[in-house]
Amino acid sequence: MVKHIIKIPGLEDLNLKDCCIYKVPYNIREVNKDAYTPQWISIGPIHLSKEKFKPMQEQKKRYFHYFWERVSNEEAMKNYKLYLKTEEEEIRQCYAEKFPDLTKEKFVDMVLLDAVFIMELLLRNCKWKSENKRHEQEFQPTKSFRQRHSEDPIVTQPWLSRNIARDLILLENQIPFYVLHKLYEDVVPCQYKQEKHTAGFVDLAIEYFVFYDTQMSSSDKTKKHSSGSPKSKSEDSSRDPKYVHFTDLMRGSYLSRTERKSDNAPHNLRTATKLKDSGVSFEKDVKRKLLDITFEKKRILSSFLCFGCLPCLNHFKARFIIPQLKVDHTTECVLRNLIALEQCHYPEKPYICNYVSLIDSLIHTQHDVEMLVEKEVIVHELGSDKEVATLVNGLCKHVVTNSTCYFETLIYCILYLLYIY
Repeated sequence: MVKHIIKIPGLEDLNLKDCCIYKVPYNIREVNKDAYTPQWISIGPIHLSKEKFKPMQEQKKRYFHYFWERVSNEEAMKNYKLYLKTEEEEIRQCYAEKFPDLTKEKFVDMVLLDAVFIMELLLRNCKWKSENKRHEQEFQPTKSFRQRHSEDPIVTQPWLSRNIARDLILLENQIPFYVLHKLYEDVVPCQYKQEKHTAGFVDLAIEYFVFYDTQMSSSDKTKKHSSGSPKSKSEDSSRDPKYVHFTDLMRGSYLSRTERKSDNAPHNLRTATKLKDSGVSFEKDVKRKLLDITFEKKRILSSFLCFGCLPCLNHFKARFIIPQLKVDHTTECVLRNLIALEQCHYPEKPYICNYVSLIDSLIHTQHDVEMLVEKEVIVHELGSDKEVATLVNGLCKHVVTNSTCYFETLIYCILYLLYIY
């Protein structure tokens, strides 16, 4: 009789249903570690202990002091900290790792400091944008604003502002969205809540990140994508059900306004240059959401009087209509983190992964990029078209999807190619 096989100590139950903040899977992270790693500031527990973030920890404390002066409501701040204490377990459940070395007190203080820092940063950003509409989508504070905030290196130095914003969208560098939403609703005084922010904290956050995507300028556009994010387990009104954190907010800003049927894709597309040689044209669209790609067929001369005998009426004009993709030195970081989020959190709705895979199919060489740039489907600030091709071709490495939301688009294109040949 076997009395002992292996000794396993008691294990904590694995609760993943509330988890939304993850460490990027190792194989994906190894492709480009820098794209997932904060450079200037740590938010949340994952990168908390790193020595290089200590200077910015001091700046967080200064922001806490500024926020305290802004609020001037000790009771509201005490109640918010009490709320964090009661929610501590739920907040921990948002992380894939539970960080047992962080005591309850240290964990709550960390979340409080990070939440207040983010809120003060967003309020300051809103202030200088309202003072200078000309620079609404740039990190270029006016001279008068710099003079009044000379003690603040973040809002007065554009390069640092941009790098902080970059760190705040990283998947590993998040605190739950509902924690920030609660702080905004219960603590931020009414005089700092602008009428244009009809969606409250969502709009305040969108205004901060708008330089990543000019289509983020209205909450009405992002509200339509909120169904993609899972609702929180609690019906507590303090929780905003739309987004789970800033990375999720970025994802929502790119999603198509219409639901698409997803299914297994038959095979990859031909490249952009080969499709062009087959008679497919490419057109940009600057108004659509980034993921709203369509393939259209239109009968030649279909708008004119038809006598039923012209042979050209059996032929079609085919075109891809693609929202303009702007590529700069932040694009890879943004897309990689959105892809990582979907791999961990939205395996059944990998819409960003599907988009990148489709663009990757169209681009194999710099010649494909050159043609798409000529059509203004892509505009970029990189050194060459070859760099764009290299960037796009590397995004899908180790990425796994079981379906694509472009199933119908691909089918229509394939049927067209079969027809003309």
